[in-house]
Parts: sequence; C-alpha cells; structure tokens
Amino acid sequence: MGGEQSWRRRTVLDCGTSRVASRCRGVTLMSIRVLIVDDEPSILASMTALLRTKGYEVSTAMSGRGALDVFERDRPDLIVLDLGLGDIDGIEICRLIRDGSATPIIVVSARGNEPDKVAALDAGADDYVTKPFGMDEFLARLRAAVRRGAASAETDEPVVETASFTVDLAAKKVTRSGTEVHLTPTEWGMLEMLVRNRGKLVGREELLKEVWGPAYAKETHYLRVYLAQLRRKLEVDPSHPKHLLTEAGMGYRFQE
Repeated sequence: MGGEQSWRRRTVLDCGTSRVASRCRGVTLMSIRVLIVDDEPSILASMTALLRTKGYEVSTAMSGRGALDVFERDRPDLIVLDLGLGDIDGIEICRLIRDGSATPIIVVSARGNEPDKVAALDAGADDYVTKPFGMDEFLARLRAAVRRGAASAETDEPVVETASFTVDLAAKKVTRSGTEVHLTPTEWGMLEMLVRNRGKLVGREELLKEVWGPAYAKETHYLRVYLAQLRRKLEVDPSHPKHLLTEAGMGYRFQE
C-alpha cells in the first residue's frame, strides 16, 4: 500500500489555509474538493455530475488503492466512500485515512445492517448513507459534514481538565495521560457542545441539530453510537462513565 502508514497527521479543516479560509468565513462553497470512491461506474458518474453541477470540485477513484493515491495527491476536503471495493475493503480505507487526517468521510454503501454501520463509524466515518438513497438527502448530509468540518477555530476558549482527560477548546484537541486522542470531526463536535455546556443537561434534539443539522433531530441512534465511541476513547471505565453522562429519556451531560 505504499507509504500510506507514513503519512504525517494533517488537518485539512484548518481555517488557516487560503482555500479553506474563504469557506470558513462563509464566502463560498465552490472551492470544496470532494473525493468520490465507488467501483460502480454508473453511480460514480451520476454522483460526480451532481456534485459538479452544485459547484464542488470532484476527484474520483474506483478502488481502495486508487483512493489512497488520489487522497495523497489531491488532499480533498471531504470523502464519499463506498465499502464494497474490489481490492481493499472500505472500512480499512477509512482507518488508513483517519490515522493521518481529520478529513470528513461519508460512507455510502449497500450494506444496511447495523454491524456494518457501527464498524464504519468505529473506523472513523462521520456519516453513513445506505444505497439506494435520495440525492436531496445525500446533498444535505454532505453540506452538514462541510459545516462541521469548516467551523473556524476560536482563540479565547478555556482548557477543561478532568481526572481522566483534558479538552483544549481553542486548539480543538483532547489529551489523555499526556497523549493526544484522535477524534473524528463528528466526535469532536459532540464533545465540544457537551463541554461548552459543562454541568448542564443538553437535550437529545438540541445536540443532534447542532452537530448533524436540523434534518437529524430524531436520529437518536446516532447519539448512542458516538457517545459510546467517545467513552471508549476518553473514560477510564467506559461502562461506568464519570464525565460523559446519559440522562435517560432527556439528553446528555458533561461533568468535570
């Protein structure tokens, strides 16, 4: 697989770069670069045509190895990834990309069962769309991923410390025992909202609307999956969390 394991970590969502900076200020979406990975030519062609008509720059790949090569070459702002590739499984591609980048990944797959969805999310995917799907829904999910990824960094936020981990809101970084913990953009969005409202109850719909967008206000299963991921990464005992708490039937609370 070449030198994919040697990639240096790089956050393409940094609002300091000129191309992304204009997007962060809300100037335009036209410069957003999307990599579409799918081994079905008809789907690849239709998605490419759709996104280009909406003003996105599009790169494509029809294999896992090709996806890694194009990713390294083009450094896209967002990846649309099919799981059923011929050479390397899409979940493995997800892990390899996530190991060195925070680029948002939307999985688009005919695999609609829960274990596959959980595996993809655990591997670092930010969203999961099951084929067949409506183009309006797909575009909405893409826009939501772009919004989350393009949120500009703030410079005057505090560092919040717990007995188990530390959250630096300005740097958008989490450390545990002195080691940085890699979070996906969606995991970070969920944690950030809870930390900003530390000690307060955050309702389920409020959290979904803020992190995923208004169209996802009823998708409560997203919260269970992502909170479980955060607990595994941050809590000393994920089955008995001390900081990322669930208020049954109401929402979630971050406790220092």
